Amino acid sequence: MSWSFELVQPPYGGVSEGPLWYGSSLLYTHIQGCRIMRYDPRKDTLEVFREHTNYANGLSQDAGNLIYACEGGARRVVRYEDGGTTTVLADSFKGERLNIPNDLVVDPQGRVWFTDPYYEGSAGPFSYYRTNKQLEHDSVFRLERQSDGTWTIERMTLDTTRPNGILFSLDCRTLYVAQSGRRSDEKRELRAYPVAEGGRLGPYTVLHDFGEHRGVDGMCLDTDGNIVATAGSDQAGPGPAIYVFSPSGDVLEFHSLPAQRPTNCAFGDDDLGSLYITTTEGHLFRTRTNRQGHPVGAGLG
Repeated sequence: MSWSFELVQPPYGGVSEGPLWYGSSLLYTHIQGCRIMRYDPRKDTLEVFREHTNYANGLSQDAGNLIYACEGGARRVVRYEDGGTTTVLADSFKGERLNIPNDLVVDPQGRVWFTDPYYEGSAGPFSYYRTNKQLEHDSVFRLERQSDGTWTIERMTLDTTRPNGILFSLDCRTLYVAQSGRRSDEKRELRAYPVAEGGRLGPYTVLHDFGEHRGVDGMCLDTDGNIVATAGSDQAGPGPAIYVFSPSGDVLEFHSLPAQRPTNCAFGDDDLGSLYITTTEGHLFRTRTNRQGHPVGAGLG
């Protein structure tokens, strides 16, 4: 089945990211606009859902439909409460500021896993200068809520540089991580980390190696457990596209996208049969697919 991409909203001039199907509408971030947008497909309307989001990038939700975000400009992971307030879950590790939190996912125990790369220029004026980077590593972290309401933070990977998109398998026994380096000495791989008892990560398997070309940025899951991912650019290689990978890394589908660099994707609409795609230029695309998305937050709690 060939996918035809519909332009839902034209580029606004900054990066769009973090698509999340939320109830009956799609939320996504305007990173440089420091706001979250809400698109209602039934009414075909777009409105500002939340402002002053500190260059928020990735979004997720838990079993109670609370929204979590990586606020890269504030170098923190937060939860947006129903009353409009913001709860800060983490902004440092061992006394040093986080890099630029990028993407996140909530596991069945309510723990929040997030990636913390330092991408120059991605989160406001401070981010252009690597002298502002305090941590000596770019890692995957896990946050766990304690009985007193505070959150602990734990470093989960020792082998990542600029980890980007993050996603659990259907059974939550595998954590998929996009290793998305920029420099020539950094790898661009889709990795699968086995999750052992107690939540520790075992040695990863490379599901797909993108070589010198731009790898996976964001990704989501369909109900068969396949990974639907945005990758590539207009500058080299296969070009900007949507990939569908099997859980073992086989490329099941490849769909070229009419944009420079796709950033992320999420299934939406009433049947979760449409895929929404964001880009570095700020587009919002939609395409009908032959797949059904696995709901974010399903099976949690």
